Amino acid sequence: METVRSLVRGHPLVAFFALAFSLSWIAWIPYILGDAGLDVDPGFPFPEGPTDQLTGVLPGAYIGPLGAAFVVTSLVEGRAGLRHWAKRLVRWRVGWKWYVAIVLLVPGTILATTFLLPGATDGLTAPSWTIIAAFIPMLIAQFLTTATAEEPGWRDFALPRLQDKFGPVLGTTVLGLLWGTWHLPLFATEWGGYPDVTWAEPTLFVVACVPLSFVMTWIFNKTGESLPTVMVFHAAINSTFSLVWPAIFPKLGEFSDTLAVTLIAAGGATAVLLVLTRGDLGLRTARHEEVLPEPQVPADGSVPTF
Repeated sequence: METVRSLVRGHPLVAFFALAFSLSWIAWIPYILGDAGLDVDPGFPFPEGPTDQLTGVLPGAYIGPLGAAFVVTSLVEGRAGLRHWAKRLVRWRVGWKWYVAIVLLVPGTILATTFLLPGATDGLTAPSWTIIAAFIPMLIAQFLTTATAEEPGWRDFALPRLQDKFGPVLGTTVLGLLWGTWHLPLFATEWGGYPDVTWAEPTLFVVACVPLSFVMTWIFNKTGESLPTVMVFHAAINSTFSLVWPAIFPKLGEFSDTLAVTLIAAGGATAVLLVLTRGDLGLRTARHEEVLPEPQVPADGSVPTF
């Protein structure tokens, strides 16, 4: 046990990614081999449709990045490290404007970018009030499922360490590529469009995860390492593509269409952020918030002004 602990302490990032990948991929084997995937073992039945994510994808997602972050943090930093990791998980108080901006700008950017695709206006339909009303419940569901399963590992555990080791640009690039690669086995299931999937979809998915990660890094850093804001961002993307987007663009039903929109929108946002932050991606803000002392109130009770 001490040998394992020493190895993990010496290489926490390697240990985290190895554990996250192996736990998720092993847990996904029944889903991949069953009738929702390669259909090589009928002993693994999964219901078709939206429940695939609940029954097939989410168990592996929860025990993968989330479980790996918990285990490696426990072995490397003990209870103090777990408290610090958990503190970012509940760092909600970043200002309501962040949440409003994310909930409004994410769908707006995705929908506006879609008009750049050929055939986007074919069959264009205004969303019903039912779709609009269902967006917030869908957002909450995505927050509690996909975002909660993934982000405590990718952004809470891995991102700070990758930024410390490689800087914000290279660190985010590494994380984006690994984050995208982690999803690859799912392209052998209905989640990824199997059996109609080609090499293009998984390749485009991994590539799109890189600029998307740049935007998430900036949000994470700029909010003082608030994980809930990143999770709302992740949930807003999934909710838009799952609910609003297909209702407005019924002729663009291919997975590759959503990936193209993500790559264009996130790529444009990344270019702007890199220029405006000079490659810092808000890291100085995150470090400042982390070491900023609590304001001291004078003995007479007056509050200093600046």
